[in-house]
Amino acid sequence: MSVLSAPLLYETSGPVARLTLNRPAARNALSRALMTAFEAALDETAADPAVKVVVVAAAGKDFCSGHDLREMRAEPGRDSYASLFAQCSRLMTRLARLPKPVIARIQGFATAAGCQLVASADLAIAAETARFATPGINIGLFCSTPMVALSRAIGRKPALEMLLTGDAIDAARAREIGLVNRVVADSELDAAVGALAAQIAAKSPLTLALGKEAFYRQAEMDMDAAYAHASEVMTRNMLARDAEEGIDAFLAKRAPIWTGT
Repeated sequence: MSVLSAPLLYETSGPVARLTLNRPAARNALSRALMTAFEAALDETAADPAVKVVVVAAAGKDFCSGHDLREMRAEPGRDSYASLFAQCSRLMTRLARLPKPVIARIQGFATAAGCQLVASADLAIAAETARFATPGINIGLFCSTPMVALSRAIGRKPALEMLLTGDAIDAARAREIGLVNRVVADSELDAAVGALAAQIAAKSPLTLALGKEAFYRQAEMDMDAAYAHASEVMTRNMLARDAEEGIDAFLAKRAPIWTGT
């Protein structure tokens, strides 16, 4: 398969891996082939010790329009639909469980499962002209799987407003409700994403992995269980060589040298 026809592009630059949805003519709709390539790329980044941060981007003018409706209608039936949504759910869960931070770079529209992808990323930076929506309600299909990520990323009322109306929100509103971290001018999008990725990549990879895993696990616990888990993680973290190095470097007023151990 040529690069031009590959549904997903994978490239690395130093400690940053960039995964680019590459179906611009289909507004980067999540076909089965694209999701399969996406999962394989996440496995590759997880296994590569040189990669510390993952950026999810998209070719063309839109980030992602959601599932490929033409592909779905061409393969009707319970088994086909169930396997498709199971694959998408597995992909979104994989993002949260990847032991490396994931930054979404959003331009144009991010709708339905595309909005789910934004909500599933650890961090998100949007161009000021970006738009977000869960418009399934408008075609008789409630965005139930996007709802899972959306309702965990933002408050219930703004999530339900998006899900029940199908209306698109602009980037400023997305930042206001916590769907994205930052909004920048379209011309500054790559620079902003690159700067954030570089800032995070400079941290201890062991600490990043420990912290991300702990964040998502404690978020689903009650307070007592969350504190117990966080205390255990902090104890393990303090015993790591990187924590010792980081503290010693801080006290000596020098830059730390991370070993990932």
